[in-house]
Amino acid sequence: MPGVISAGGPATAAAGAAMLAQGGNAVDAAVAAAFASFIAEIGVVHLGGSGMAQIFNPHDGRAIAYDFFSAMPGLGRAGPVERLDFEKVTVDFGPATQDFYLGRGSVAVPGNIAGLCRMAGDYGRLPLSTLLAPAIGLAREGVTIEPLQAEICLLLAPLYTHTPAMRALFTRDGRMIAPGKQLFIPDLACTLEALAREGAEYARTGRLAQALLADQAANGGLLTPADLESYQVRQLSPIRLRYRDCDILLPPPSSSGGVLTAFSLKLLNHFDLRHYVYGSARHLQLLYEVMAATSRARPAWDHSLATRPERKAINTFLSGAFIQEYVDEVRAALAGRQRRPALPEVAAHPDTSHLSVIDGDGLAVSLTTTAGESAGYVVPNTGYIPNNMLGEADLHPGGFHSRPAGERIPTMMTPAIVLHHGRIRLVVGSGGSTRIRSAILQVLSNLLDFKMKLVEAVNSARVHVEDGLLHCELGYDPAAVDELEQMGYPIQRWDRRSLYFGGAHSVSRAEDGRLVAAGDDRRGGAAIVVP
Repeated sequence: MPGVISAGGPATAAAGAAMLAQGGNAVDAAVAAAFASFIAEIGVVHLGGSGMAQIFNPHDGRAIAYDFFSAMPGLGRAGPVERLDFEKVTVDFGPATQDFYLGRGSVAVPGNIAGLCRMAGDYGRLPLSTLLAPAIGLAREGVTIEPLQAEICLLLAPLYTHTPAMRALFTRDGRMIAPGKQLFIPDLACTLEALAREGAEYARTGRLAQALLADQAANGGLLTPADLESYQVRQLSPIRLRYRDCDILLPPPSSSGGVLTAFSLKLLNHFDLRHYVYGSARHLQLLYEVMAATSRARPAWDHSLATRPERKAINTFLSGAFIQEYVDEVRAALAGRQRRPALPEVAAHPDTSHLSVIDGDGLAVSLTTTAGESAGYVVPNTGYIPNNMLGEADLHPGGFHSRPAGERIPTMMTPAIVLHHGRIRLVVGSGGSTRIRSAILQVLSNLLDFKMKLVEAVNSARVHVEDGLLHCELGYDPAAVDELEQMGYPIQRWDRRSLYFGGAHSVSRAEDGRLVAAGDDRRGGAAIVVP
């Protein structure tokens, strides 16, 4: 089937394109690509992680959000673990260091296998064995490590060399694996072959589940059989809002990112960007104020979600009455009357990957996955690397292990879909923690407001507000940045393009009807068109 795919690396995109070439649809392509990414993009994602997706079905005009993000472990446990395996490591990011926690006690209930198999079963055309074939081939025959993956593996060396099994995978002659070297994970190939035969039950109650649980029980982990058996992939109605002449579909909680992106878009919708010059000081000022206002509104969202039913919390937070206060604040700042500060938000390292697909029938998939930084070990004889979602401080503002067992952990993942007159216009998402929101906002605005071609919309320079600073990626007019600084805005200039600003691998149906794709070159993006 014809179609387009954009993903976080050439091997990932090729796996999805191969499914389209074999007659599969967009869901087949997305599922195959995601499984392949767990080998090809091993610096950022692993099989033992979790994710979130949106599927748009052109036949009935419906979109469904698939929530298979991680949940808190510990269901059915009688008492505390005697010796919790939960160890801090420090990663040096150059300008700053950041602490992460790994070990068996950092592993949340995984969702990747359950979610991807559910999507394939609901919408796919091809058998699971076919969808897994590219990933099995990469694990057994080897994949060439791309520069970005090698860079991230080196950055996260304290986690990726934490145990002998991890060192065996990620080092060569005592050094972290280098770009162009081959990575082989034969145990993972066997695990995926068993998954192809047995389906998702293999990871729920079957041999993979048993291996994971036995390792947890013996080494101070929190996962229980009840955690895996009771875990459910949630199918949800997306948040829908109008932006310009398009309908934007965003995931609801457990995606906080979807709600906050909706807030930013509803705020930006009050300003006519036809009167703005792209990249000018005035344009950058507007972006700053919208992002800063969203950061100020986030505590209200967190409180609303904690104290109200989910749907009521969403409706209240996105109501015109609530947003108007922030519209007034932005207008006052733009007029030079009063500028309100941005509030700090805890941001994790960007260990997330995104892919987007549209097929020739108009079926579309936006899919984001993560495993945190990994738990720093491999489940024996499986090649399966678990997540460390319990070890990321930004996901647990109330403290580590403070949420009740079974509760979904909130995420910034925001797989998004844009419709124009009921037809697919854009599929977008990003990795990058809090930068996910700013990346999606700017790609959407570039495409819909400034009428850029997709590759330009995705790869133009970006900004992001963090701790009150406007981070300006290399590529903006220095004179515009200087002018904004002279207006009193604090600026952090970047002398390079960086994965800090996300990885918004996107696909689109252009206004002339053509299917186009654009990989985000900040994160090694690759795009393939299948004729």
